[in-house]
Amino acid sequence: MWITPEEVLLANALWVSERANPFFILQRRKGHGKGGGITGLLVGTMDVVLDSSARVAPYRILHQTGDSQIFCSIACGSSRKEITEHWEWLETNLLQTLSIFDNNEDITTFVKGKISGIIAEENKSKAALEDEDSGKFREAELKMRKLFGMPGEEKLVNYYSCSYWKGRVPRQGWVYLSVNHLCFYSLLLGKEVTLVVQWTEVTRLEKNATLLFPESVRVSTRHTEHYFSMFLNVNDTFKLMEQLATIAMRQLLDNESFAADHSLPKACKTLKNVSALKRDLDARAKNERYRALFRLTQDERLDGHTDCTLWTPFAKMHIVGQLFVSNNYICFCSREEDLCQLIIPLREVSIVEKADSSSVLPCPVSISTKNKMTFLFANLKDRDFLVQRISDFLQRTPESGHSVSQSEGRCAGSPSPSTTPLSSSLPTPTGAAGEPSQRRHYSPSLPTATQSLLHIYQKDAPEEHGPKATKEKMKEESWNIHFLEFGRGVCMYRTSKTRELVLNGIPESLRGELWLLFSGAQNEMDTHPGYYAERVEQAMGRCTLATEEIERDLHRSMPEHHAFQNEMGIAALRRVLTAYACRNPGIGYCQAMNIVTSVLLLYCTEEEAFWLLVALCERMLPDYYNTRVVGALVDQGVFEELTRACLPFLYEHMQELGVISTISLSWFLTLFLSVMPFDSAVLLVDCFFYEGIKVIFQVALAVLHANMDTLLDCNDEGEAMTILGRYLDNVVNKQTVSPPIPHLHALLTSGDEPPPQIDVFQLIKSSCEKFGSLRADVIEQMRFHQRLKVIQSLEDTAKRSVVRAIMTDSAFSIEELEELYVHFKAKHIMSCYWGASTTAAERHDPSLPYLEQYRIDLGQFCQLFGALGTWLCGTHTATLAARLFRLLDMNKDGLINFKEFVTGLSGMYHGDMTEKLKLLYNLHLPPALCPEEAESALEATQFFTDDTPQGTHTLMHCIQCNIVISVSEVKDYKYYLRMWAMENEPKKETIKDLRRMNQEQFIELCKTLYNMFSEDPLEQELYHAIATVASLLLRIGEVGKKFTNNGANKPTDTTNAQAPAPAAELLQPEKEEPDGESSSGQSLVCRALAEAQLETLPQQTSDEEVKDDTSVSSYSMVSTGSLQCEDIADDTVLIGCAGDQQRQGSILEGDWSITFEQVLASMLTEPPLVDYFEKKGDIQARMAICKMQRRVERQVSSSSDHELAQLST
Repeated sequence: MWITPEEVLLANALWVSERANPFFILQRRKGHGKGGGITGLLVGTMDVVLDSSARVAPYRILHQTGDSQIFCSIACGSSRKEITEHWEWLETNLLQTLSIFDNNEDITTFVKGKISGIIAEENKSKAALEDEDSGKFREAELKMRKLFGMPGEEKLVNYYSCSYWKGRVPRQGWVYLSVNHLCFYSLLLGKEVTLVVQWTEVTRLEKNATLLFPESVRVSTRHTEHYFSMFLNVNDTFKLMEQLATIAMRQLLDNESFAADHSLPKACKTLKNVSALKRDLDARAKNERYRALFRLTQDERLDGHTDCTLWTPFAKMHIVGQLFVSNNYICFCSREEDLCQLIIPLREVSIVEKADSSSVLPCPVSISTKNKMTFLFANLKDRDFLVQRISDFLQRTPESGHSVSQSEGRCAGSPSPSTTPLSSSLPTPTGAAGEPSQRRHYSPSLPTATQSLLHIYQKDAPEEHGPKATKEKMKEESWNIHFLEFGRGVCMYRTSKTRELVLNGIPESLRGELWLLFSGAQNEMDTHPGYYAERVEQAMGRCTLATEEIERDLHRSMPEHHAFQNEMGIAALRRVLTAYACRNPGIGYCQAMNIVTSVLLLYCTEEEAFWLLVALCERMLPDYYNTRVVGALVDQGVFEELTRACLPFLYEHMQELGVISTISLSWFLTLFLSVMPFDSAVLLVDCFFYEGIKVIFQVALAVLHANMDTLLDCNDEGEAMTILGRYLDNVVNKQTVSPPIPHLHALLTSGDEPPPQIDVFQLIKSSCEKFGSLRADVIEQMRFHQRLKVIQSLEDTAKRSVVRAIMTDSAFSIEELEELYVHFKAKHIMSCYWGASTTAAERHDPSLPYLEQYRIDLGQFCQLFGALGTWLCGTHTATLAARLFRLLDMNKDGLINFKEFVTGLSGMYHGDMTEKLKLLYNLHLPPALCPEEAESALEATQFFTDDTPQGTHTLMHCIQCNIVISVSEVKDYKYYLRMWAMENEPKKETIKDLRRMNQEQFIELCKTLYNMFSEDPLEQELYHAIATVASLLLRIGEVGKKFTNNGANKPTDTTNAQAPAPAAELLQPEKEEPDGESSSGQSLVCRALAEAQLETLPQQTSDEEVKDDTSVSSYSMVSTGSLQCEDIADDTVLIGCAGDQQRQGSILEGDWSITFEQVLASMLTEPPLVDYFEKKGDIQARMAICKMQRRVERQVSSSSDHELAQLST
């Protein structure tokens, strides 16, 4: 590329001049390409280690005038081809112009101006995003694509200097982290090391420090392990690797390809080694941590954060922490964990003002809300900018009424008449009974419950005055005091005292309100008024797989509770579940969602339960309720890891029994609601909504710890399950005021002697004391490691399931099918990030069986066909692959699944001669042969309607041997039942069931055969055999045509009878013989065969050349222009045609046809053809070549410069 002219003092240091003229010199860097000796090896090694190759291209062009020792670099190139193009442009456009100048200074000025102008024009056409990246980074990205053969769609995120351990020897080089690949390159003393690993193949990624590998990163795949060490900043590198691996796992799970965020604000200055993608990923990581910390929605994006202090009126002190600002929220988190947390939605803000600054309270900002709460932040570094950003976000907030004051003299909390808080018009936060204002969003016809089910069924119950009721009243009073001191609603201060109240149990009257508050569902519900009613109306009357599963499980949801023993509770549960299935069809419905939702409905209205379910499924328990319960399996792996760390002796024994993986799945999926009495389990739900999944892990570990002695004495899995089941059945809540609810699991597992009861509050307290050191960030790190393992394990399970499903219908071995599945899936995954004609979501449907989930389009099938197919036809291969794709595409959606793909390959590899010829024959009939390829195919099909079965031949009629039967007469019902049974029975198609082939289709078949034989060792024998068969079949078709037309066309219109005459005249320039029609048909085959070899043979052949050719071999190749078709000997191969006329499909005879039986019988007369089609293909060799294809591409890329040098000379 052209570069800004720069002076070079030492032109020959480390460079070799290859071309020169009076004004320019083309140079190659030592160590690049072949040769160079020891100096070249040292320079090449230095360039790799010091990253000089990213700054210094291997080729450059210098400008020099006269005897000056100062040179000027004007161009550089990564390959000889690129630099040669620049050199030729200079010689063509500048040499003559420069020779006119008399002054050397004028020449240099002119060259610099010309090059600068070219660079300016090129910069105008560059994309805006690309301009964000520094020049050095763009060169590193180009180098990566060149070294590893990556397409332009592969984007580099960052690259680092490190050592790759190959055996016990470290190789210093550079690791390139792209969106989809981890690549490494090293060149030390002439020895090249190249490594490419797809992120989707990574099964384990960990950072460790050992004596052998200090500060190393281990990247594990299914077959190998790779170690990288000596990073300058191993933590940053590892975090980026984790992000890229997570994106790849999400790709495998949901088929969501990576999409760069182009809405990021541009950097203030171009960073030296940071790409726009790296900034994007860093922003995503910050957003995820921010959303997880404050339980915010997935679309919330962090704008920035800063250190500050918050004045806490309840403690009368300033708390040090961080202030976070996003597009809809202002949040605060104390530096000390659990000391104070605050969430202020911008929709609740009424005033933002800068208060008076003092030495005690420097740079304060006061924020007032509509419910008359004021928050004072101080010690802000850039207060003016912060207030301006908050002001900008407030203006974009849908609700009006915000006020931003820039007054410096006002005190915090003293509103002025001009900025009165607009809190009088805002209702208080919704309680458990719901707000009347929310009812306007519902359609009058919707029987939506606006109160919790527990409130409905207990409103007529007599009030209790016992000790339990008194205890409940005291809890309510404690919370009311807390609300007065810390605030109520979404802007409440959340402190350690709040946590203590939650651990002591939330009173039933406040449970729904606080669940909404702590989970973040309140914010989502307030910002989406009427959304739930819309989803309910949308889901009404719809019948899907999710709705059918919901109907089956409705009466299994807490059947022991009286709220779900009537239609009101069942209908409410149905509406919530179907509304969520309508909102998130990717999840739809999963078992255990009904149990959790039924508990939510007891304490919340329908709309509140819906938004709590959204928070559970999409934020708090990610991927728990999808089709493969990946999230629950991930947390099950985390639980096993925690058990090994906290209870090592018990872990070893439990692993031998296989108990942990059995018990933990139901614990996590239902949050203990299905294994513990309801009144006790709901207290765990209280803690879960406040502290997250950490509480479930703590309680699960506490349960194992409490039963450690008895579990260690167990001898089998059943005994251990019984012990744990009885323990959980007897965890009781002695403070509940609700009537006891019988626990079905307890009734089924109860023995003769009831075990002692366990107080649930003591269990929660014990779990916090023993395992309270668990931290959310540690759990997330463990989740990442387990997610890699779980998803890859599920992919292996899917592969085995697919292979088992089709192994009985395929002749391939299990190992071959597994390898084919890997190649098929790799093409599908690759299309997700390198582009395809259809989107990834269309090709992947997780709700389908494993066999049909992954599908590929025509372009990907053609690539696989070229790599794995046996019928390769040179340039004709793509055409044949497209025909096979159309034949396999049963539903005509432009996609085929793995079973259809294997069906096509199996016919080529393991069929006998008859089956292979049937497949090849069908590839030249509709629908495989499209109208563009065979112009007269439609007319021929219409002409031979009586000869083919009635009905439409679809794709799998040819492959799966189904025959369409049509009945024109009216029959009784028994006849139709028999016909229906016959149609459902798999019928084996015979060769008589194949439709007839017309002349145009036969010519296409001959062309395909001719191309298939072009690379075979027995090429000449096969050419002779197919020419003999083609001549014979043409004569057979003509004879059949005469029998068909004998006496039939004479009484009809004479113009139709004379139609073939001009065709014969066009195709046969010489005087027509009595058998002119046969000669006309034969000449068509001659022309078709000639077209197939048009590039390798001259258009005209002299008589001398013909004689020379006939003397070389007994199978002579002659031109049909000099020999009549009826005079062709049996050992002659037809390669030419008479004259130069082009074949025209419109003049072919429409009543010429042959059958598959005739084709098969003719082929069987030629031993070379029989041997060719009876030969078995080696799929293992083809797959090995396909597997090595990427490595071969990289080697070609590395040596392309030397090859271009050979061509240029």
